[in-house]
Amino acid sequence: MAAPLLLLAALLVTLIQPAEAMRRESLTLVTANGPVQIDTEVTETIEEMQRGLMFRTHLAEKAGMLFTYDRPREVTMWMENTHIPLDMIFIRADGVVHRIEAWTEPFSRKTIASRGDVLACLELAGGAAERLGLKPGDRVEHPAFRPAKK
Repeated sequence: MAAPLLLLAALLVTLIQPAEAMRRESLTLVTANGPVQIDTEVTETIEEMQRGLMFRTHLAEKAGMLFTYDRPREVTMWMENTHIPLDMIFIRADGVVHRIEAWTEPFSRKTIASRGDVLACLELAGGAAERLGLKPGDRVEHPAFRPAKK
């Protein structure tokens, strides 16, 4: 009986550990109000992507998590075990904001889809996109994105 409980405890500790080891980078949101720097944690492994912002109880206004994919695709996210509302910003390969799902519901298993092919999803604190003036069509500057050639 003790062995399964120890295994469960070890799994929970792994899931709830803060992502200090996660790579951190700055990205820029280019909005009509001007550029905004965001301190991001960048997911690099399946485990980091699966954990995401689960179990966090706070996210600073100009902080977020960037999920990038190997190629543009339809992306789906959810909020299971996520304590705080988030804004999900779906970003195309050229760095243009495709869609924003604002104020996602904590703990929800509802699927949130990109509704088109995107290369990344940036998660910010709930309402941050509106407060920062970010809208679909704005740009995100980060090495993951390649602006369209003119």
